[in-house]
Amino acid sequence: MKTKICITSPILSLKPLVLSTPEHGEDLQIRVSAPATGSELPVIIFSHGFGWSLDGYGPLADFWSAHGFVVIQPTHLDSRTLNIPPDDPRTPMIWRHRVNDLKHILDQLDLIEASVPGLSGRLDRSRIAVAGHSWGCQTASMLLGARVLDANGEPGEDRSDLRIKAGLLLSTTGTGGADLTPFAAEHFSFMNPSFADMNTPALVIAGDHDHSLLSTRGPDWFTDPYFLSPGSKSLLTFFGQNIHSVAFPVTASPRQRMRTLNGSP
Repeated sequence: MKTKICITSPILSLKPLVLSTPEHGEDLQIRVSAPATGSELPVIIFSHGFGWSLDGYGPLADFWSAHGFVVIQPTHLDSRTLNIPPDDPRTPMIWRHRVNDLKHILDQLDLIEASVPGLSGRLDRSRIAVAGHSWGCQTASMLLGARVLDANGEPGEDRSDLRIKAGLLLSTTGTGGADLTPFAAEHFSFMNPSFADMNTPALVIAGDHDHSLLSTRGPDWFTDPYFLSPGSKSLLTFFGQNIHSVAFPVTASPRQRMRTLNGSP
């Protein structure tokens, strides 16, 4: 049986809206999508997966907007549209810059609201959610309370934000350490999360065919944020689906995917 999903109301979308971020070396470009009508609109800030941009995930953003949400999508520094080389001094800290991007959007909501024609006075700042896919989940989860463990297993800086009331995590990578492949452990030290303080309510979404070239585990790895975090959490599993790898072309070989993750074409 096929399910047909219809857009229920007209939407408006503006891109790129540019926010000054001199500390990044690049201004932050965002896309804002919203219902054409309505007031007291809840907000979703969406963090894309590796290499994507504000132009990705269009059907999802349009669907949310048509159902009453304002969706804000930044382009992070790892986006292929920015073409930052692997030897750029910012590259090792892109995971931190990603979190800063979401924080900056929260700080600049007044400016964002005023800059989109027809949006002024329509946002409900008491209902802001953060969402992400793949690497975007790690970015989003840190605003929910997840932290990165250092080499000694000690939790790093707390980047949680009380302005965020809920989270949506689409295929979140799990714990690090022995659960990572040697390549991942060597190149991606930030892939060592702790969910012990991720207290904000969240929906964790995974596919039972999810698989990552960076982990020694299988699909259960992507459910760690649900099973290892406190507070109110829900788990939605798509059976027979791999929602982690939608960030790559279906024709990409494992070798091509690994090169992409390593910052090479």
